[in-house]
Amino acid sequence: MGVIINQETTEPRLNKATRDALLRIAQRVLEAYGREEAEVGIALTDEETIHQLNREWRGVDAPTDVLSFALADDEEPMEPTGVDASPPEVLGDVVICLPIALRQAVEYGHSSTRELLYLAVHGLLHLLGYDHQTTEDQRRMRALEEKFLVEAGWGRDDEE
Repeated sequence: MGVIINQETTEPRLNKATRDALLRIAQRVLEAYGREEAEVGIALTDEETIHQLNREWRGVDAPTDVLSFALADDEEPMEPTGVDASPPEVLGDVVICLPIALRQAVEYGHSSTRELLYLAVHGLLHLLGYDHQTTEDQRRMRALEEKFLVEAGWGRDDEE
């Protein structure tokens, strides 16, 4: 089990350093929730594919930057435990639109690697039961996203 990264797009290709950083941060998030043995797929795709997925699964007829498809439908977010609390499981999939991520990196003034890591953490937190429907939920989720980015050396002031 573990994190499986699948780049469905042919261009641009992720370099090894970005791919390794993506794998490490995903493993760290899972470890923090006692799910290091869980299987998670991270797919990097194009705008057409994510547009189709967004329309089919969310009823939104537009592309988006990231979608999460959880296999479990937990009502409450999991709390970080740091202890493997269950047998291996399949949590679900995170789908990231690579072209949108690259444009957002430029728009937000940081590297494409940081944007991909942010989107991966965001998607993984959704798989772990977090959402951002209320102001409080949004604040909590954003704090966790930044915490994981800072720990990985990709905070706003730490960018490599």
